[in-house]
Amino acid sequence: MQQRDITRGILAVLFASALGILLIACIVGVGVYLWARQEGLSPLTAIRLRVSLMRHEDVLTSPAGSDPQYRRFEVRPGDTAYSIAANLGAAGLITDTDLFVDYVRYYRLDGELEAGTYFLQQTSTLEQIAYALTDASAASITFGTLPGWRLEEVAQNAVGGNPLLSFSAADFMAVVNPGATIPPAFKARFGIPDLLSDGRPPSLEGFMFPGEYKLPPDATAASLVETLLAAFNSAITDAMIQQAADQGLTMYQAITLASIVQREAVSLDEAPLIASVYLNRLSRGMKLDADPTVQYAIGMRDGRWWPDLSGEADYYALNSAQPNHMYNTYLKQDGAPLAELLPPGPICSPGLTAINAVLNPAQTEYLYFRSCDNLRHVFTTSLAEHSAITCP
Repeated sequence: MQQRDITRGILAVLFASALGILLIACIVGVGVYLWARQEGLSPLTAIRLRVSLMRHEDVLTSPAGSDPQYRRFEVRPGDTAYSIAANLGAAGLITDTDLFVDYVRYYRLDGELEAGTYFLQQTSTLEQIAYALTDASAASITFGTLPGWRLEEVAQNAVGGNPLLSFSAADFMAVVNPGATIPPAFKARFGIPDLLSDGRPPSLEGFMFPGEYKLPPDATAASLVETLLAAFNSAITDAMIQQAADQGLTMYQAITLASIVQREAVSLDEAPLIASVYLNRLSRGMKLDADPTVQYAIGMRDGRWWPDLSGEADYYALNSAQPNHMYNTYLKQDGAPLAELLPPGPICSPGLTAINAVLNPAQTEYLYFRSCDNLRHVFTTSLAEHSAITCP
């Protein structure tokens, strides 16, 4: 009898202990589930994924590398979280493909990953990349050009130097070179002739409006040019075109002159003074004798599009033919009509400061200027004064 009572007591204790353990396990289990739960996931899957993310938190918050260069990345229709992760890993954008899949599954992003083109950085974390891939509409390419660049520089620096673009510098040049397709309304508004004085059809030199642009991922060379022309068209008002006409210039001639001013005016506050010199010379039937037109006529030399000039051999093409000699204003003749004193067209794309300098020049009697430091200029009214300038 006593033995049975002892046995019952032990069993009661064991049952109570088991019940307690079970209760504790239930409480712990519920707590773990509440900690890990995610809508749409089974409890076990949610717990497994949450534990995985917690164990690899350092990988989640660390970038795959230190290269800040944007990389073009494509998500194709039908790509799964697994295939996207594999492609991200191959591109060096993440270091743990399984962790990427766990992350997007846990946070229910796997159904929100959008097909499209993205621009991603190795310096972004896995978390940042995962969320970036849920909005293809946010992707854009930053594109920028500087005032004073000729077409070849835009092609070389802005197009060829941008790895995110899907077209090449050669593709760009093909749509801007002489004979380029110019929208008729644009051509008429700015007085662009059918043929230039050198006998060639016009290029789009002068009209690649400088600035920074946001391009869509599917931008082409043609659509880029359309964007730049639209920006130019918006920046030039009808009042500005009338200002050019008031000076006896078509807008195309004004842009041509502004392109020279742009290359001369290292300090842009001098642009109105430099413009006044050239306009004064034109009004007197004097040739412009503008150094940048010689550089443009020479083209690429010594790896530079604007080479250093070396005396009369360059200015007057004494030793070698210049590919674009018609642009060299030292080879013009005093007394020629205004249209013949100017180069056939612009030599670069000027910014608004240079354009406005031509349309609103300083009122001076200056006919010459000279720089001793390649920064600022000394302005004079006569050749004698000009020749008397001595540089240290």
